[in-house]
Amino acid sequence: MVFYWGDLLPDLGMLIFLAFILVFVISWMIRVVPEYRRLVVFRLGHVIGSKGPGLVFVIPFIDRTVTVDLRILTLDVPVQEVITRDNVAIKVNAVVYFRVLEPVKSVIEVENYVIATSQLAQTTLRSVVGSVELDEVLASREKINQELQKIIDERTDPWGIKVSAVEVKELELPDGMKRAMARQAEAERERRAKIISAEGELQAAEKLSEAAAKMEASPVTLQLRYLQTIREISGERNTTTFFPLPMDLIKPFIEKLSK
Repeated sequence: MVFYWGDLLPDLGMLIFLAFILVFVISWMIRVVPEYRRLVVFRLGHVIGSKGPGLVFVIPFIDRTVTVDLRILTLDVPVQEVITRDNVAIKVNAVVYFRVLEPVKSVIEVENYVIATSQLAQTTLRSVVGSVELDEVLASREKINQELQKIIDERTDPWGIKVSAVEVKELELPDGMKRAMARQAEAERERRAKIISAEGELQAAEKLSEAAAKMEASPVTLQLRYLQTIREISGERNTTTFFPLPMDLIKPFIEKLSK
């Protein structure tokens, strides 16, 4: 019996084709999932859970997978124009840090959790900043950040998302409001300077009053102070020296001249 290679070529081609199909099916069945990702698997439309990390086996043409990233995502909230409670128009933006804790909920409860969180952050930012006055926005930014984080985290919890932090980045004020705040700050500094000056005068008057009371009780103290003053004046290289005279010494001369 004689065999010809030409007769075996069709069978060999079929084997190569079947081997290619087998490799393709195996590669479709095996998925390698990194540590920071999960696969949400749908089998005939029904969710069967999340799988990973490592090797994950799926059934071709029956299972459908959705990849979910578990790392912390940074969401930049666009600039929002807000009117505060005291009717001041300002522009403010923020940044939101969040991550997915439950991959299944993030897929089946919301269509796109990133876009949904972004829209929710924008509306919440306008609502919270619009409910307070401008001075509170400037002075209590940390309080506003905590309030934003609390509200967004509560509303995204059904989606399996955890909001870890919300930070207000920039705050843009109108030019007229900047000038008004500069005038207010200048007036406040002047007020404080006047108060400090008045308190200094009051303390000086109290000390002088105490010194006068002590000198009145001891006349020798006044004489010592008088000599000390003369020494201080003479030590400054002055060409003119002033000698204060007591009124009791010149009083007789003044009375004689008045007569």
